[in-house]
Amino acid sequence: MRKREKGIILRRLIQSYISSVISISLVLLIVGLIGILAVNAKSVSDYFRESIKLSVIFESSTTEGEAMKFSDELSSDEFVKKTEFISRERGTKEMQELLGSDFLEVFDFNPVPLSVDIHLKADYLNSDSLELIESRLMEKTGVKEVVYQRSLIDIINKNMERISLVLAVLLGLLLFISFVLINNTVRLNVFAKRFTIKTMKLVGAKRSFIRKPFIKRAALQGLVSGLISASLLLLMLYFVKRDLHELYQIFDTRLLLSVLAGVVATGMLICVVSTYFVVNKLVAVSADKIYY
Repeated sequence: MRKREKGIILRRLIQSYISSVISISLVLLIVGLIGILAVNAKSVSDYFRESIKLSVIFESSTTEGEAMKFSDELSSDEFVKKTEFISRERGTKEMQELLGSDFLEVFDFNPVPLSVDIHLKADYLNSDSLELIESRLMEKTGVKEVVYQRSLIDIINKNMERISLVLAVLLGLLLFISFVLINNTVRLNVFAKRFTIKTMKLVGAKRSFIRKPFIKRAALQGLVSGLISASLLLLMLYFVKRDLHELYQIFDTRLLLSVLAGVVATGMLICVVSTYFVVNKLVAVSADKIYY
């Protein structure tokens, strides 16, 4: 009978421990995800900004050699991330995909001009810089016009600033929520052992002696939960690297490692701090109130 009762108690303790670890791990996982986005917000913002292109359209009299030379010279400018020369053949193919293969039938000649697509560095994608760059490009010989989506650039700039602010607020809010949830989980686990704490106190154990095993257990629980969360984050990053390689390349590896280490440290810190205060409170509770 006693063996059966001990087995039931042990099983309940294991289930309680596992459920606590899972709960803490899920909370830390969400914090880690927001943390990754928050610390890489500028890199993500730069990635989307630099995906916007300016198209330099040449006069019909410009030769391919002149256009290619222009592209090569432009690629060395400080505001340019990369350039791409678009020949008439490639431009015609893109127009056929967009308008249909028979769009040339209404023309006596091929109206598709030579062009160069320019991807600017993120720091230069603002209204003032774009106007200066456009003026400079228009001064070049053979350039007919410079085409880009001004409204799209303005929208992206405004939205990226808002997204960065929202991510910072979300991260702070999630850290607070994670502390509350983990604190409650730890509080329930320790409260379930309040009679053990009271017994240790009655036999003369000091507060530090009573607190020590609970602190060790809390640190281990936080470590296990943090490692589980960090492992899940690594798994997610693996799929991002495999399926969205270009997006993964913009992430800073050092910042990613810092977030993973921060997740583990946060789990341990919250568990230890919560346990410290809960145990101290239970030690100070009178024998009459321990049942409530």
